[in-house]
Amino acid sequence: MKFVSVAKAVALTGLFAVSIWGGEALAMDRVTISDENYAALFGGAPMEEAKNDPELANTMKRFVYGEIAAASNLDTKHKQLVTIVVLATTQNEKLLTKNVEGALNAGVTPLEIRESLYQVAPYIGFGRVFDALDTANAVFAARGIALPLPDQGTVTEENRLQKGLDVQVGIYGERITKMRETAPEDERFVQDGLSGYCFGDTYTRGTLDIRERELLTLSALAALGTEPQLKGHIAGNLAVGNDRKTILSAIAEALPYIGFPRTLNAVRCVNEVMNSVK
Repeated sequence: MKFVSVAKAVALTGLFAVSIWGGEALAMDRVTISDENYAALFGGAPMEEAKNDPELANTMKRFVYGEIAAASNLDTKHKQLVTIVVLATTQNEKLLTKNVEGALNAGVTPLEIRESLYQVAPYIGFGRVFDALDTANAVFAARGIALPLPDQGTVTEENRLQKGLDVQVGIYGERITKMRETAPEDERFVQDGLSGYCFGDTYTRGTLDIRERELLTLSALAALGTEPQLKGHIAGNLAVGNDRKTILSAIAEALPYIGFPRTLNAVRCVNEVMNSVK
């Protein structure tokens, strides 16, 4: 399932959609398109947010499912996975519940949802991820999905560090080896944790591929506003094959939930990284 295009009503320039409505008829296109996109995920029920605050709910609906849907080249699955990761990062339980339900309605699998949350644990912390998993698992249980979901780990205690290093070096090159060699002894735990936990325990898991995992990591870092790490993973995304448009699309999906200041900072980071590699 893909979102409805608004190509006839919107001219896309980079991240943002520039309106060229030119009158009531074109303005109605945004209304129709956002209604159709919303219904594709959540059915015909009224927005719960509109019960007490219909104006803001309507603004969100038109923006998220109209303009942002147009600005993003991600398919529906990846739109939802990025949204789920961002909502877990910002700790918004109510919208997270809604978007897990929408993801399942769109054909995203429970494993894809769970693995997206597992992926960002090294970046947003176990606490936020377990809270998000409680929310997702409640949705799964309500739909009769058996828990726990199947294991997806692929490493052992004996090989997790080396497997993680293999992934790390594969993405970021030999500078990882040099970084480990020059790290002070009392900072070794950070380097071993990055290689063994972030990349060994996490990036090697099944269900999601390396490009998906890098994109989800970038989305969480944009939501956190941690610019040095965000720049590193923008470079990582480029290295695994996610292009500028894909990266900006993930940032666009995050925008409604992280706000413009962090979005603008993330876009600046993209431009700085891309200018540095020209």
